[in-house]
Amino acid sequence: MQRIDLSHVITNGMTTYPGLPTPTIEDHLSREAAEEIYGPGITFQIGMVHLCTNTGTYLDVPFHRYADGHDLTGLALDRVADVPAICLNRVGERTIELTAEELAGAAGKAVLIRTGHSDTWGSDDYFVNHPHLSEASAELLVAADVACVGIDTFNIDSTEGGDRPVHSVLLRAEIPIVEHMTGLEQLPADGFRFTAVPPKIEGAGTFTVRAYATVH
Repeated sequence: MQRIDLSHVITNGMTTYPGLPTPTIEDHLSREAAEEIYGPGITFQIGMVHLCTNTGTYLDVPFHRYADGHDLTGLALDRVADVPAICLNRVGERTIELTAEELAGAAGKAVLIRTGHSDTWGSDDYFVNHPHLSEASAELLVAADVACVGIDTFNIDSTEGGDRPVHSVLLRAEIPIVEHMTGLEQLPADGFRFTAVPPKIEGAGTFTVRAYATVH
């Protein structure tokens, strides 16, 4: 059995999405301060993280898009914890058009879409001309009754305008979305399992996850 990490590392000051606050990672209790409390050589570190919920690799639930949608506390673990998964290779496509044929048998599965765009993570190129799904593809994913959808790009939607049809369609159907993934080139086309579980936070519609695949 092999576990493959599909998440970006979160570092102090990194940019996930231009215009959103960057994370601050610092000590609340440093090791030096801990020695003054516990004694020489006895150290603990307690950290403080100031984090926008859309940081690194993160998951969206319906409340992200809809005021009446469930927040992170309503996320069913059956959708994101150790679920069977497939990975579709769509490297080289900008507007990705999925087909009913390739989603046949995808009911209850995580569908991960590899675009190769994560190779540009950390550069300005990551934020422009990113691959994204079409609205028709989102409708097919809903019709296929998939568990969740992940993608290794800047946004599952085009960001050229204000519309976000893929978010709208998937989240209305309560299908979680995982964006800013990485490492999908290490995955087989099928026969693996996927996990991306966020904290159980009331009133939040997105949050950072440690996404990974389990390959037997």
